[in-house]
Amino acid sequence: MKLLQFIKDGQVKLGVKTEQGIMDVELTARGSGLEVPVLMEDVIKDSAAAVPQLQQLVRGNSLWLREEEIVYAPCVTRPQKIICVGLNYRSHAEESGLETPSVPVLFSKFNNSLAAHRETIALPRVASQIDYEAELVLVIGKRTSGVTKEEALSCVFGYAVGNDLSARELQFRTGQWLLGKSLDGFAPVGPYVVTADEVDPGSLGIECRVNGELRQFANTRDMIFGCAELISYISEYMTLEPGDLIFTGTPEGVILGKPKAEQTWLRSGDELAVSIEGLGTLENRLE
Repeated sequence: MKLLQFIKDGQVKLGVKTEQGIMDVELTARGSGLEVPVLMEDVIKDSAAAVPQLQQLVRGNSLWLREEEIVYAPCVTRPQKIICVGLNYRSHAEESGLETPSVPVLFSKFNNSLAAHRETIALPRVASQIDYEAELVLVIGKRTSGVTKEEALSCVFGYAVGNDLSARELQFRTGQWLLGKSLDGFAPVGPYVVTADEVDPGSLGIECRVNGELRQFANTRDMIFGCAELISYISEYMTLEPGDLIFTGTPEGVILGKPKAEQTWLRSGDELAVSIEGLGTLENRLE
């Protein structure tokens, strides 16, 4: 199932994407008399009951919104944590001139960084070396602490497309990545959360295009630390909660990895498109 969030009457609403269009969950539930969760966080917290309820609602629905007419919200809007993984593709570590890590390199973003599919992202006044990073994003589905690698994927609610936008001069100015990664709008995610039953996270094509030009092209099988290993490792140190997001790292092809003479940083008017096989395409424009 593909779930999404959209803005209606100034509020974030839950939707389901189908071949017929987008179902407004709250509106449809009200008309059908069925009691179903109408918030993304409630679906994530009780997915075993909620997903079948939503499937039943879809089967009886006859009112569909056109996808091109809705205004998207980030597919998850209230994560307790946004955890990111650096240098998780060997080729990306090499192009960045950094050593391949022996354990996952972790950093964080905050909720101010979240942005939606088709949202225009304002470039910051404090930085000019803006870069893209196409990434698979995990959406945690249940409270997770000290989970084994073998059980880790059972803790995932779903998967989404993300773009770990980065201000490189801020990222490396002091050796602390936080400033360069947590600027407003620098974690677009969406358009959908695709439930875990439909996804093999270990073999997904991933690409990034800038103004239509292919910049990144890889497969998640090239990760140094796979999704299960990341969840297990992170949960040894901190408890993961439903709705937490894990950005799993980016492959080669970022601007930072080019020779300095060829580095043309992102600028106003650029259009970014990150696509992951089976999960959709996340599009954003910079201004």
